[in-house]
Amino acid sequence: MTAPELSFAITGAEPARLTAVPALHFELDIHRTSGGPVRSITLTTAIRIAPARRRYERAERDELAELFGAPQRWATTLRPLPWTRLTTVVGPFTDRVAVPLPVACTDDVELAVAKYFHAVRSGPVPLDFLFSGTVFHLGPDERLRTTQIDWSQEATFELAAQRWHEALGDTRWVRITRSSFSRLHDYRRARAFGTWDEAIASLLRNAEQDAS
Repeated sequence: MTAPELSFAITGAEPARLTAVPALHFELDIHRTSGGPVRSITLTTAIRIAPARRRYERAERDELAELFGAPQRWATTLRPLPWTRLTTVVGPFTDRVAVPLPVACTDDVELAVAKYFHAVRSGPVPLDFLFSGTVFHLGPDERLRTTQIDWSQEATFELAAQRWHEALGDTRWVRITRSSFSRLHDYRRARAFGTWDEAIASLLRNAEQDAS
């Protein structure tokens, strides 16, 4: 048997349900285009955002200036943003197989990907999926052989930005120093606010009143 030739495609993405952390589940379709059956694959997938493949509204451009600078410079600064890299073990198949790729979503806006999605709330987000790894298969002598997948194996996908925000839900996390947290805790306790949201809303109202 000859080494299997494979093609890869992303066919969908949905917010993950009942997971410990917010996540999206991408569905990967692997198709054997020639060669013998696959015994297994140790697959590495690198995912990155390709921001240059879409247009942006003015409000989005303003938000994205922190990542890419002024729009006048985007011809040179609008470069791919690495999102994540994960390893998946794929079981045996003959013709094709569907493989879920769970990808964690973070609302930590100190990270580039989260900053991007904070700015882009609707429309398609162009993604690149780059694949590598090891394919296990039988050789002509019926012995187990391995073949490497190189990084030339790629797939593109347009993720609806809403899917990211659906996965995160209505709450967001903000990273602050211990001293700032202690001051916020004292402020909340002194005013008997039931939630952190109430305490922060109170501070924002006070700041808006001072500014008016």
